[in-house]
Amino acid sequence: MKFYMKIIALIVWLDGYTRAQALPPNTANACQRLSASIAIPGVTVNFAEYLPAGTNITLTQAYNLSSCGYRSQVVSNDLCRVAMYVTTSNRSGITLEAWLPTNWTGRFLSELNDIFLSTRWYRNLQGKFRYRKCWCLGLYPISRFGIHIWPWLCNCANNGHNGTSGEAFYENPDIVHDFVDRSLHTGVVVGKEITKQYYGRSHNKSYYLGCSTGGRQGFKAVQSYPDDFDGVVAGAPALDFAALTSWQATFYTIFGHAGMDTYIPAGNLWALVHQEILNQCDYIDGAVDGIIEDPMLCWFRPEALQCPPGTTNSSTCLTSTQISALRTAFTDYYGVDGKIIYPRMQPGSELTAEFIYYTAGAFQYSVDWFRYVVYENPSWNASTYTVYDAKAAIDQNPFNVQTWNGDLSTFKARGGKVLTYHGQADYIITSDNSPRYYNHVSQTMGLSSSDLDEFYRFFRISGMGHCGGGVGAHMIGQTGAETTTLEPQNNVLVRMVDWVENGNAPETVTGTKYDDPSQGVAFVRNHCKYPLRNVYVGPGNYTSPEAWKCIPDSF
Repeated sequence: MKFYMKIIALIVWLDGYTRAQALPPNTANACQRLSASIAIPGVTVNFAEYLPAGTNITLTQAYNLSSCGYRSQVVSNDLCRVAMYVTTSNRSGITLEAWLPTNWTGRFLSELNDIFLSTRWYRNLQGKFRYRKCWCLGLYPISRFGIHIWPWLCNCANNGHNGTSGEAFYENPDIVHDFVDRSLHTGVVVGKEITKQYYGRSHNKSYYLGCSTGGRQGFKAVQSYPDDFDGVVAGAPALDFAALTSWQATFYTIFGHAGMDTYIPAGNLWALVHQEILNQCDYIDGAVDGIIEDPMLCWFRPEALQCPPGTTNSSTCLTSTQISALRTAFTDYYGVDGKIIYPRMQPGSELTAEFIYYTAGAFQYSVDWFRYVVYENPSWNASTYTVYDAKAAIDQNPFNVQTWNGDLSTFKARGGKVLTYHGQADYIITSDNSPRYYNHVSQTMGLSSSDLDEFYRFFRISGMGHCGGGVGAHMIGQTGAETTTLEPQNNVLVRMVDWVENGNAPETVTGTKYDDPSQGVAFVRNHCKYPLRNVYVGPGNYTSPEAWKCIPDSF
């Protein structure tokens, strides 16, 4: 009973402080009038419609969603849905939607999506598509408790293009500009103006939530548009973006394809590699549990898998050529000037990364960036990639897509907060890059970790894959599907609100791992604030959060 009382108290807290203010008559007529009343330069309202809870909306009428695998979505709460096209130049624009709840608390939430998959954002408005990151907290389901909360206005855009490739970038830098940052900032400006026009008042606090490319865009807002948000939650950020796409391109040249001496086929051999990594590194944190708490302490020695002389067609060892390829993949990538391009792939993600980078040919999104942005040559062949292509991409850096500015002083000065997290078994963006950026900010601003704590906190989530999932306690409230509770300690978005509005900054982030939703909790673990790292100290089973302790990193 006490637990449920806490949940009720949290709902009251999230919902209460704007209840006394008058809201517009949220009826079909009031919503539809927005089509005629919105007067914002460059904005064309496609439609405004009032949707009672339970409405099943068809998504193919106004947008081309054929590549996204779904055609409809059920709305969980009463809302006014406003769909717009916003012109950003004479040859580009963004598709934008604002979902305006009846029961609004005055909080504004903006989100953008992952990589180039810009049509998948609709499903994420409901928080039900696992890997894309554009969803509304208003439809944030706490299914285990039967609770739905609708206190937020949600703003979501398509990054300036539809589809699942970067082909739209070809010979159109304006669309690239939208992708880099203009879609996010323009959507925020327009969304906030619509908020004022519909509710008759401005928002109280503004928040951002995103992961991967969405995480990069969150940091782009912090770096370039510090007035846009009071709080930013940015997961697994794709920072140093042109360098990242270059690093992604290397794996095809490292491992090649079936029939090549360097190729390690999917299946048993990669399972062998993963197990050897665990053999060498799982014990470092004090518990042999199949999870590497801090991959930065793991320096995998692939030579342990070397086949004896004369071995052929072995499923239990690797050739010298394969060993060499493995060592390259797990080694930092350096440029023609001797400076680092991107950190190595962190050990521990092999069982998924094998299907994305190591055995599946050239990584398509990296290919798209080089074909349609760097060289504007649709025939560019990924097999020809060299470190000189990385130099070309990094030197080009369109609209500062790198997002590597280490001076966050303006955001800090206005009281902004940023919470970032990165899964330590990330199979898309190596988790070694986020500490690298954190340290870059520390050096640029001349601030120690205790000084950075005032506005910038970074958490390493052991065993989490890319933005979610994995063998670790990965459910930290970063999406609807990754949420177990509204307790701030277990929910990064609610914690951000608590930090901004009440000053309660996180010292740890608590994650949950389920054996299966129907079987209950497997374990809970508190994830440490960088530069601290997690070690098992006992007593008791390693599944107990009390058996772990955050200690200073050894770097």
